[in-house]
Amino acid sequence: MENKRKIFQYGNDQLTCSIAMQLATGHIKGELIASTIEKVVQSAQYVQEIVDSGKIVYGINTGFGPLCTTLINPADTKKLQENILKSHAVGIGEPIDKQLSKLMMILKVHALAKGYSGIQLTTLERMIWFIDHDIIPIVPKQGSVGASGDLAPLSHLFLPLIGLGKVWYQNEIRQTSEVLALLETKAITLGAKEGLALINGTQFMAAHAIKAVSEMHNLLENADLIATLMIEGLNGSIKPFFAQLHQLRPYKGNQYVASTIYNLLQASEIVTSHQNCSRVQDPYSLRCIPQIHGASRNAWLHLKDTIEIEINSVTDNPIIIDSELTISGGSFHGQPIALPIDYATLAISEIGNVSDRRVYLSLEGDTPNVPKLLLKETGLNSGFMILQYSTAALASENKGLCFPSSADSIPTSLGQEDHVSMGSIGARKLLQVINNVSNILSIELICAAQAFDFHKPLQSTAIMEAVHQEIRKVIPHITEDQMMEDILSAAQQLVSSGSLVHVAKQIAKEQRVPYHGLHHEYFNNF
Repeated sequence: MENKRKIFQYGNDQLTCSIAMQLATGHIKGELIASTIEKVVQSAQYVQEIVDSGKIVYGINTGFGPLCTTLINPADTKKLQENILKSHAVGIGEPIDKQLSKLMMILKVHALAKGYSGIQLTTLERMIWFIDHDIIPIVPKQGSVGASGDLAPLSHLFLPLIGLGKVWYQNEIRQTSEVLALLETKAITLGAKEGLALINGTQFMAAHAIKAVSEMHNLLENADLIATLMIEGLNGSIKPFFAQLHQLRPYKGNQYVASTIYNLLQASEIVTSHQNCSRVQDPYSLRCIPQIHGASRNAWLHLKDTIEIEINSVTDNPIIIDSELTISGGSFHGQPIALPIDYATLAISEIGNVSDRRVYLSLEGDTPNVPKLLLKETGLNSGFMILQYSTAALASENKGLCFPSSADSIPTSLGQEDHVSMGSIGARKLLQVINNVSNILSIELICAAQAFDFHKPLQSTAIMEAVHQEIRKVIPHITEDQMMEDILSAAQQLVSSGSLVHVAKQIAKEQRVPYHGLHHEYFNNF
């Protein structure tokens, strides 16, 4: 775990994707320290000085968006902030996952605690109170274009601060007013600039991306391991994973994948048993695993690095430097993360695409001792034929989802926001593709384990034998057609839980043999 103290200092410590997930799951608690509180109080004071001076500043004493030239009476500045939450809370669709809403809250607290947003300390403390008491706002999935950040989702996220909207509380969806009354707590009153500070930002996109970084990392780890099992099952060659080859084209991801698979296969009896066979080279889905998986690793690293810049940034508008300098800029615009999100969607989709190819390859019956359709007696039995239909369907669905959302832009706000990132749409699609790929890999796992069985009594490496045994605890070797629902569910659980990767690492540690390869510091620092 990255944070040994189990305490994260909002606005002061460096937030990572891993720490954000640990905050969301309650493994780390967030708090404000004295120096941060001082900066927050000072920033709020700057805003009050601007209000008292009568100086015209966007969002403090003007309307919003195309109404930026409309001046607001000082007596109405607080009403203005409440109205912006109400008017912008027009999200559509089912609620996002509770964990995503909580991540949004955490990210917003950290950004506001930097002390450049003019937020009141009492408002920030109330947000932390919501997080600590697991009172999580309901946020609809649709309605953001990633322009002034995530206006609609963030409006829903913060309606509960003023006693409106709905929240999850004790595993139920309830009216905020009802929960506050139950806890004998009153809604807060927003001050000047606060409503705008709350709803400007990229926290909807970033929260989805953090979850994607976590889940994509797990899938990439599983993909390498399952592909290695399939290489064994299909008598693939170890030569494409030699270091000498990848030193000549030294992409970090390629070298990492190649060296990891080489470590997993080295000294396998199954590999050495066919070293002198007549096959000159393997199909791309086996031979090019380092290039394909490695490219996706590089995309994951790019997404992680980009998101970790984003979640430690100030992304609202205007920025309050002091009472004399406020800057109305575009730090809320989602483009810097919308592009990497689309890139990551394509990258993880390709993991599913090549996994489907290996599933198809395993059914052809071209490997000695491995029967067609992975069943010895076919005709009466269809074997594993239809499993590949599912992987093909999911891989095809992913291709449709890979159209880059950031390639589109529809002007909003009467032309004031004339270029938008659509990063929120891309982020939601990324999680959908990740889920599809998880299911594709679970089917490859079933097929790879079945093919592996036909090489007995030959032994693989200690790590791969342990991985295979772990699979066989919940998925039997299949000898005739049967209902696959429970088997698919068990395989999906093996992938999503990361249990096979855990077993592999544990055996490597016990046997004192290498598992992860070159550049592990880049790809396992999560």
